[in-house]
Amino acid sequence: MAQKIRLNGQKVWRTLASVKTGIILLILVVVFSAAGTFVLQRPTTDSDEIQRAYSPQVLQWLDRAGLTDVFHAWWFALLMGLLCLTIIAASIQRFPGIWRFFARPYKRADRHFRAVLPLQKQFPLIKEEGGLAVAEKVLKSEGLRPQHIEDNDGISLFAERNRFSLLAVYIVHASLLLIFLGGIIDAVYGYRGFMPLTRGEVSNQISFQNGGSRTLPFSIRCDGAGQENYADGTPKKWWSKLAVVENGRDAKQKEIVVNDPLVYGGIRFYQSSFGSTGQVDSVVLNAQAVDGKSVARDITLSPDQTVQLDPQTTVKMLRFVPDFVVRDNEIYSRSNRPDNPAVQLEVKRAGTQKAAKVWIFAEFGDPMRDKSSPYTFKFRDLKMGYFTGLQVSHEPGQWLVWSGCLLMALGLGTAFYLIHMRFWAMVIHDEKGRAFLWLGAASNKNREVFAERFANTAAAIEAELKLAKSKPGTQEKKESAVQEILAGVGR
Repeated sequence: MAQKIRLNGQKVWRTLASVKTGIILLILVVVFSAAGTFVLQRPTTDSDEIQRAYSPQVLQWLDRAGLTDVFHAWWFALLMGLLCLTIIAASIQRFPGIWRFFARPYKRADRHFRAVLPLQKQFPLIKEEGGLAVAEKVLKSEGLRPQHIEDNDGISLFAERNRFSLLAVYIVHASLLLIFLGGIIDAVYGYRGFMPLTRGEVSNQISFQNGGSRTLPFSIRCDGAGQENYADGTPKKWWSKLAVVENGRDAKQKEIVVNDPLVYGGIRFYQSSFGSTGQVDSVVLNAQAVDGKSVARDITLSPDQTVQLDPQTTVKMLRFVPDFVVRDNEIYSRSNRPDNPAVQLEVKRAGTQKAAKVWIFAEFGDPMRDKSSPYTFKFRDLKMGYFTGLQVSHEPGQWLVWSGCLLMALGLGTAFYLIHMRFWAMVIHDEKGRAFLWLGAASNKNREVFAERFANTAAAIEAELKLAKSKPGTQEKKESAVQEILAGVGR
């Protein structure tokens, strides 16, 4: 029984550590992430827009599957968690071999190693003593730092560059873990909601598309909002002046526009929408006494506000109709847009029991004026009430995601652009006892490009060896030729 459990555990471990498993899970994450960009997501998309885009049956299926909120769905978080486990298992399984190669590089080129090394060349030597010195000089000219390796067979040279690039894959793995961990934290602890505010309103409640709500530890006050239009009347931008109210004081103020949110306590408030509430904010009317004893003047009325016209008379707004139509001797509104506004007033004089009811129409004045009203009124202007729609987002894992993206850029740059190159040089003898300078090299990637570099290095060593045994009269010319070859090695 214990052996069976051990075998099953090993099978599960091998499956988790398999590259095939990781690729399959990564493809699934990418596919569902793409679905989250093509399928309209809640709550960033207005509920009416989603209902217009999909039929009720399709929308019901998308909601049940979590495809309308992919990045906060439990199954998406589980999928990212499995992918993280796969990355960790694959890294653990392969780490001992890579670390052994990193910590203890192969510095001695013995006979068996030389036999299988693809990049190697031999140079005949007249004097054995100067061979390694020539190789060391050329390798140093390339920016390498040759090491003298001593053993029973004598002294050899070993030089390398960019050994740390062997660990680039683990930098990429760590970056993926940070990205997916940030996504999991956002899926579990993050949220997105909506907060509509009118001017002067203070609220700490966020509403969600599923009908739920959340209370913030602070409040948001709207000090103003508006819309700027282009010359043709189309909206140019929405803006809102917001204030964070905490412990009875203003902790922060900012005017936000689209893509420039207010950030406080790790919570972002984005400008999402702007529109009319369908309610009037204030109406400007011109009041003229019927007896003509007082000068006509403009008054500003807000809903349920009473304004003193003279010491004996007051006026109050009873009702506002933004787009009136008369049906069956009753006044109704066709829409919430102030296309054809009408206002009902109550004019009351001191000492009278009954107040006069007056309708004022923006287009027609007051054709139905109550004769008992001591004033006539004319429409001047109005201001409609508006709301600003704020999208509220809390994504506590975003710092991990951004850190992972930066780390991935570092890891990929290291993996693709830095080559771990190794050079060996030593003096060998053939069966006849003749001495040769043997040069070998290897790289972990871009082997075709590295082969050209090895050829240039070998050519520079060969030229330097010829220079060492050249006649004194041609020394200067030979040195110039060597410098040209060394310049090619640097390239």
